[in-house]
Amino acid sequence: METDRVKNIIQNPKFQQLVQKKSRLSWSLSIIMLFIYFGYIYLVSYHPAFVHQSLDGGATTIGIPLGIAVIVSAFVLCGIYVWRANGEFDRLTQEVLEEIKK
Repeated sequence: METDRVKNIIQNPKFQQLVQKKSRLSWSLSIIMLFIYFGYIYLVSYHPAFVHQSLDGGATTIGIPLGIAVIVSAFVLCGIYVWRANGEFDRLTQEVLEEIKK
């Protein structure tokens, strides 16, 4: 009985659309985050003179705001995922559940 229900869910076109959209979004955000992170690591590793430049002639270097930008970008990308998950993905999940109940 449960296997029939699982089969119905898996074969549902809206469920397949949900899985495809979640996967595409997850991979896209992961690639963006990896690009940002390894870009920062690349700058620190291969262009340390650039990262060590002072912003205003004081102790603050360019590396500090870049590092903060890496952290902020992680929060922003996480927020984008949560916004899509709580909106579009939850709506698709509810539609799949309603179709399965019929």
